[in-house]
Amino acid sequence: MVTSPTLAITWEKLPDDFVLDDDPVDNINQPLLAAALSESLQLNGKLPANALTTTNYGICATVNEKIVVKAPDWSYIPAIRVPRTEVDRSYTPQLQGDIPAVVIEFLSAMDGGEYSVKPTHPPGKWLFYEQILAVPTYVIFALDTGVLEVYHLNDAGRYQLSTPDANNRYWIAQMNLFLGVWQGTRENRTGNWLRWWDEDGNLLLWGVEKAALLQEQAEQQRQRADRLAAQLRAAGIDPES
Repeated sequence: MVTSPTLAITWEKLPDDFVLDDDPVDNINQPLLAAALSESLQLNGKLPANALTTTNYGICATVNEKIVVKAPDWSYIPAIRVPRTEVDRSYTPQLQGDIPAVVIEFLSAMDGGEYSVKPTHPPGKWLFYEQILAVPTYVIFALDTGVLEVYHLNDAGRYQLSTPDANNRYWIAQMNLFLGVWQGTRENRTGNWLRWWDEDGNLLLWGVEKAALLQEQAEQQRQRADRLAAQLRAAGIDPES
C-alpha cells in the first residue's frame, strides 16, 4: 500500500463484473500507430516472452477505495508474473507484474485530457500515470503535427520534459531503445509515425520493410550471379559445367 496526503493506493484485481468503458478511439490512425510500435519490437527480438504491449487496454489501481481504470493508447509492461489468461480483460501493476515502463497517449483533439491532473475521482491521466502508477516515461504524440513530448520522472517523482538527441530522438532507458518520429507510408497512410531505433541508431524495421529488404538482397545476388556467368562465358567457360 502506498499513501500520500490525498491518495491511498492499493493493487487489487478488477472484479469480474466490473463494466469497462468501450469508447471508440479518436480517429482511425491511432490503432495503426499502436500496432506498428508493437510489431517492430516483436520482429526485431525486442519483446521478451513475459513482456506485454497494450492498446486501449485497462490498467487498474484502487485509489481511496475506488477502482480507477485508464486505457492508454499504447503501453509497454516489461514483465507480467501471472498467466496471460489472468490479464485478458485488464492488468493491475504490482499485483500481476511490473509497473508499465512506458505509456503513450496520442494527443486528443477533444479535450486534451492527456495533461489532466484532476485529483478527484476519476483522476486525470497525467496524475494517474505520474503519482499513482509512477510510470517512468510518459509520451504524448500529436499525429497530425508530429510534435513529440517525452516526459521522465525526476527525483522528486514528477514528470520533466526530456530533450531529444542530435537526431531528434529520445532515449528510453527502460527499453534500451530510442523513440522518434518518422515520416512515411504504411497501410496506405502517409504521415507521421513513432518508430524505434536501437542503441547503435539502427531503425527497427516493420515486416513489410524486412520483406522488401530480403527481396532487394535476393535481386542483388541474382544480378551478381548473372554478371559472373557472363564473365565465364566471355572467357570460354560454360558456367553450368
